[in-house]
Amino acid sequence: MAKSKVAYFCQSCGFESPKWLGKCPSCQQWNTFVEEVIEKTNVAVPTWKSNSTTTQRSNKPVQVSEITFDEEQRTLTPDKEFNRVLGGGIVAGSLVLIGGEPGIGKSTLMLQLALNMPQMKVLYVSGEESERQIKMRAERLTEVGSRKAEVRSQESEVRINKSEIENPKSQIGSGCFILTETSTQNIFKQIEQLEPNLVVIDSIQTLYSSHIESTPGSVSQVRECTAELLRFAKESSTPVFLIGHITKDGMIAGPKILEHMVDTVLQFEGDRHHVYRILRAVKNRFGSASELGIYEMMGEGLREVSNPSEILLSQRDEPLSGVTISATLEGMRPMLIETQALVSTSAYGTPQRTATGFDTRRMNMLLAVLEKRCGFRLGAKDVFLNITGGIRVEDPAIDLGLAAAIISSHEDMPIPFKTCFAGELGLSGEVRAVNRIEQRIAEAQKLGFEQIFISKYNLASGGKEKKRIDLSRYKIEIKTVGSIEEVFSMLFG
Repeated sequence: MAKSKVAYFCQSCGFESPKWLGKCPSCQQWNTFVEEVIEKTNVAVPTWKSNSTTTQRSNKPVQVSEITFDEEQRTLTPDKEFNRVLGGGIVAGSLVLIGGEPGIGKSTLMLQLALNMPQMKVLYVSGEESERQIKMRAERLTEVGSRKAEVRSQESEVRINKSEIENPKSQIGSGCFILTETSTQNIFKQIEQLEPNLVVIDSIQTLYSSHIESTPGSVSQVRECTAELLRFAKESSTPVFLIGHITKDGMIAGPKILEHMVDTVLQFEGDRHHVYRILRAVKNRFGSASELGIYEMMGEGLREVSNPSEILLSQRDEPLSGVTISATLEGMRPMLIETQALVSTSAYGTPQRTATGFDTRRMNMLLAVLEKRCGFRLGAKDVFLNITGGIRVEDPAIDLGLAAAIISSHEDMPIPFKTCFAGELGLSGEVRAVNRIEQRIAEAQKLGFEQIFISKYNLASGGKEKKRIDLSRYKIEIKTVGSIEEVFSMLFG
């Protein structure tokens, strides 16, 4: 007979304790332990293909030189931004976790991906929506649905082949199968019959396994369901995408081990009041973990933005003080972003320091450098920084642009049009070199900028034989500076 016991799990990190604790000793969080009943059987039966011999195989140590290595097979999707974030496409047998706030567009992104891959058989498993709800969303995302709406609104003016509308099997989404199920045992039965090339789970917090006596979404259920899906993905070489909920702190709900088990963790960010969404790689075993994809949320779905610099730069009719353009990098992609600063006299005893999309501690460091090295009195001023577009930038190369924006607002003197900045600011006021400066210069030149300020130390790389950057092949005027004082003298005289 199965023997059961009671254990307590931390909902934040998954730490297990035989008794209830007020504070988790692992993640130091309070009131996160919940009681769960664990049922242990005498014989462990694997959920995925119980007759598989891989669970009975005994592995032996092998030398690294004897291991045969084949380059992983990748499947390219029609979404170039998605391919970029994954590192070049979907890897066979990979387990990808996508997290984001409610209503940000996680389900829309994955359903749009499933509908636009007719060469693959995709199984979309939903535990949150009914088949009718998914069908309504699919009609809105596909070309067939948009053409149906056009016919309904302009029946007298538009002529269209109605047989093409009534027969959606030949249209986008012909290889997408919808399954509304939450039991992993039933899901794997349908997978064995259908044999899909790609599986999407929406969401992992709604699944439950009959081998665990706890509610769906609990620490034990999330861990067990993820382990079963991981075993299925590795044994069948089928890529699996998991949609995950997040907590009020912005972390992915469930145990922290969930992020360790999967191969790739993607974060879908953005403000629901803005149209732009950002897909960021937090962890990626098959590529760079610093890539970024930008989408625009529209009525017919998510539209990929191929040139993010154009949407991150506002169109201004006249020069304004406190606004500069900085060249940054997200992974291998160069982008030009607009940095804004507002410096005003403090109306209260303590000046305010607020930064949106930028680290507040680094902003305080820049203000201290400007006051100590350049003589600007900013101690009694309110300073507000903003990175336009709703993105967050951690690249230190925007330090020079932010410092110029702060002084421009402080002196109420606008920066000349078509001027760009790329440089890191040191504590002594020096402008330090940044990586991949040639890509930043090329991006500024492509968008029609006339001059760019960079560090003079970027002109040569270290070593005995210094390789200089060929400035003659750029049409943009490149101004090299060594200190922040030189920048201000060139800009404001």
